[in-house]
Amino acid sequence: MAANQWAQAVRVALGIGRVLPLGGPADGSWITEQAAAGVLRAAAGTPAGVHLGVLRLSVADAARAPRPVVPAPPSALPPGPLRIEADFATVADRPLTTVADQVRTALLEASVRELGLVVGVVDLQVSGLLDEGEVPSPPPAARTQGPRATPVPDEGTGAAQEGPAGISAVARGVPGVARLEAVLGGASRPVRCTDGHVLIQLATAPGYRALDVSCAVRQAVAAAPAAPSTVAVLVTAVEQS
Repeated sequence: MAANQWAQAVRVALGIGRVLPLGGPADGSWITEQAAAGVLRAAAGTPAGVHLGVLRLSVADAARAPRPVVPAPPSALPPGPLRIEADFATVADRPLTTVADQVRTALLEASVRELGLVVGVVDLQVSGLLDEGEVPSPPPAARTQGPRATPVPDEGTGAAQEGPAGISAVARGVPGVARLEAVLGGASRPVRCTDGHVLIQLATAPGYRALDVSCAVRQAVAAAPAAPSTVAVLVTAVEQS
């Protein structure tokens, strides 16, 4: 198994899933599948009586996806339009095609409004019909959460700091950043600097669009003294109010 395939398999097993592109090739932003799926499961507009089961995200056509303008996180998917695959059970009180259209619309709108994902395809499958008031058990992937990333203690302001400590301080000061936390490369390293490139891992606060926060962090770090040559951001969690 190739190194990237092995790394991706480990991430899926640990619960964070794939590392997905957030925005387009020029945005330098990614998000974990776990974080994105959590937002989509809570999408406003999902019809009453609908219970989402397995929900997965992938790049719709990886072979034609463009290259990112900055180095991607290890084994991250390329920044092409995404495919959302989900199954759902629903109360049989209306046409299934109508319910599917409503679920698809809710997922697409949440993808853009809450996250900033570029979605090309939404594939839905009806997994069962429910009686009134029936609540199915969640699927195993929804019942168990992935590993809790370790937040990094505040190291003060970045005014007199350089390297990862200074970058961390700048990133923490951007509105919408809830905390820095790592899911890749060790739980104590949310900021990784390599040959002029920096990867910042963070969680976003409620009320902020994930892509907007990521782009703001990239701009702030690029404008700071002793800025790295390139900056990428990985959103590890999206807090919801």
